[in-house]
Amino acid sequence: MPKKFKPGDWVKVKGKLTAPKMQVLKYVLKKDVILGLVDHENYLECVWYKNGERKSEVFHQNRLFKMIETGGLCKTFLTNPKLSFT
Repeated sequence: MPKKFKPGDWVKVKGKLTAPKMQVLKYVLKKDVILGLVDHENYLECVWYKNGERKSEVFHQNRLFKMIETGGLCKTFLTNPKLSFT
């Protein structure tokens, strides 16, 4: 199965309205307990922040969808620039 995402992509879990926006870190190895096979092309480690605490979890790539809007793990506040015409 081809890789659907690359590090830095913004994703969410399919079917969960309250799922956080996460950033893809990397593809990770996942060993099947029953068959003993190692899968290194389908599982992603993702990171997000909740109440200032860093969380990470491994997801199968078919459970995720890529978000169009990007950026913003942390909120930033921008002030309006002051324009001068002199």
